[in-house]
Amino acid sequence: MDWQNMFFQNWQGIVRTLVVGVLAYVVLVLFLRISGKRTLAKLNAFDLVVTVALGSTLSSILLQESIALTEGAVALAVLIGLQYLVAWTSVRWRGFAKAVRSEPTLLARYGRFNDGALRKERITPDEAMSAVRSNGGRDIVDVDTMILESDGTISVVLKTD
Repeated sequence: MDWQNMFFQNWQGIVRTLVVGVLAYVVLVLFLRISGKRTLAKLNAFDLVVTVALGSTLSSILLQESIALTEGAVALAVLIGLQYLVAWTSVRWRGFAKAVRSEPTLLARYGRFNDGALRKERITPDEAMSAVRSNGGRDIVDVDTMILESDGTISVVLKTD
């Protein structure tokens, strides 16, 4: 094993990472400003996947010398452009929106779990109770409604006295 190459190979790689890193970052910020806030909104699982893909692409641009800055910028533009197109189409065509987005699911109502919904969404009662406790409740009987949102978070509305 070549220990020296594991920690430092040459200055050319470091300079490339610095220059390409700064430029790729500027390109990404510019593209995100042009495409709007919705691109990174993380409103659902689809948005999360795009955000992770953007991060992975940026990482590849920075660390792989075989990827030129221009190629990386095109890859970022493709991901952001497709995300914009999907969001734009979803707003205008409900059928398309239903195909690419998940709907919220009612997990509990009036102090009782919806066991079928828990099974379908693969949520255990212990996981659901964690959300109840995080929202100030102590038991399922404290819950008015519990909803698994499209982005994977669990919203809890507690009963009021």
